[in-house]
Parts: sequence; C-alpha cells; structure tokens
Amino acid sequence: MSTRPIDTVLLAVADQHAELDRLLDGLDDSQWATPVPRCPGWTIGDVVLHLTQTDELAAASAAGQFGDANALFDGSKDVDQGADETVQRERGASPRELLARWRAASLAQRDALARTDPTTRLPWVTNRLAPATLATTRLAEAWIHTGDIADALGVDVVAAPDRLRHIAWLAWRTLPYAFERAGTELSGSVAVTLTAPDGATWHFGDSDDATTRVTGPGEQWCLVAARRLDPMETQLRAQGSDADAVLELVRTYA
Repeated sequence: MSTRPIDTVLLAVADQHAELDRLLDGLDDSQWATPVPRCPGWTIGDVVLHLTQTDELAAASAAGQFGDANALFDGSKDVDQGADETVQRERGASPRELLARWRAASLAQRDALARTDPTTRLPWVTNRLAPATLATTRLAEAWIHTGDIADALGVDVVAAPDRLRHIAWLAWRTLPYAFERAGTELSGSVAVTLTAPDGATWHFGDSDDATTRVTGPGEQWCLVAARRLDPMETQLRAQGSDADAVLELVRTYA
C-alpha cells in the first residue's frame, strides 16, 4: 500500500459516510440528544456537528480557503479544546437541519478532495498533507465517531476491512508525527503485520530492517490508534526498541 490513489480512499470515505447516514436516518429528536460516553459533554447531535464542521474545513482546505474557514485550529489552544469551543458556538440547529448540513458537508468534502492535484500539499491542523492522506484522516474520524454514536445507541456496526486497511496504514504512517507531538522520536523504523477482520494480512514497513515490530488484529490496532481501546486489553504484541511507546503513542491523526 505504498501508493494510495485518492479515488480509492474517497470510495472508502463515501462508504463510511453512507454507513453513518444509515445510522442517523430516522433517529427522533430525543435520540439526537443522547449523550455520547466516548465524547464527554457531547450528544449525538454534537458529534455530528463536529463532523460537519471538520468536513467543511477539509473542503475549504482542498479549495484553497483553509485560512478563511479555520476557526477550529487557530494555534492558541489544543485541538480538543478548539473543537469543543467550535461545537459550543454552533449548537442549536434542529436534527433535521443538522443532518442536511452534514450530508452537504460530507459530499462537498469528497468532491473538493477529488478535484485536487494529488501532488499538492493541503493545510490541516499543524501540518500539510497530501490529498490522499487528508482524505484518510477524514475516513478515520468518520469511522471513529460512527462507532461512538453506535455505542451511544446500543447498536453494533461491523468493521469493513477495506476501510480499516486505510486507517491502519494512517496509524503506522504517522507514527513519527505522533512521537514528535509527544516530545520524543522513534529510535528506528517500525513494521506492522496485522490480521484483517476477513483473515487477510496487512503489512506496513520493512520487517527485515525494522527496529520495532507490531503484530496482532488489525481492528484492534485501529481502535488503539483511535484512543478507543487500551493496548493492554488487546492481542497486539510489540517487540523492539520502541515497543511500549508505539502502542502508547500511535494515533489516527496526521
């Protein structure tokens, strides 16, 4: 998966959006007000508003308007604080209005990213990303929050291997950045070998040259990177110089 055409990633993003849409469609007003335990202080409506705001921001980035649209990551506060304050500012829309806005934002994001030059670098949070990588971060966030909403509603969603593979790649690829954000650095390269939900094997990195190797279930790797599962509660195994730190610091952001 060294080359990742953006159209392939965007198909996965569209599938994830469709899954979330099915989950939201038909909820009554009281269900939209359900608290989401994984996002303390937020309801389902707040989570959808956050996704809407960040989808709109990604669309603006792809259209060259990131600076005008960026009220979320202004550099004066951490990302979580900025996201919460931005949600607080725009609360109050009805569920019907919010669902329509999210649907428009998710489509606009996919369309804008599909039109970008794949060799350009787009501004995002504290970094500049290739369009395919930005699309993957958006896939990861939609997948994470779909799971959060499903948990709040008490329903199950089945992990789709094609989407999880992109997210697993992102978590591996951005390890150097995750270490940098934590004020440290990798001592060498990391190779990851994961078992997909359908039994396939995913390889990221060169196992022969790696100083740290991680093995285990692919979905668990993604959930750990999403901060939705404690690595001590998984079958993931890491060996090598950065073994403990990799499982502690891996993230799905870029």
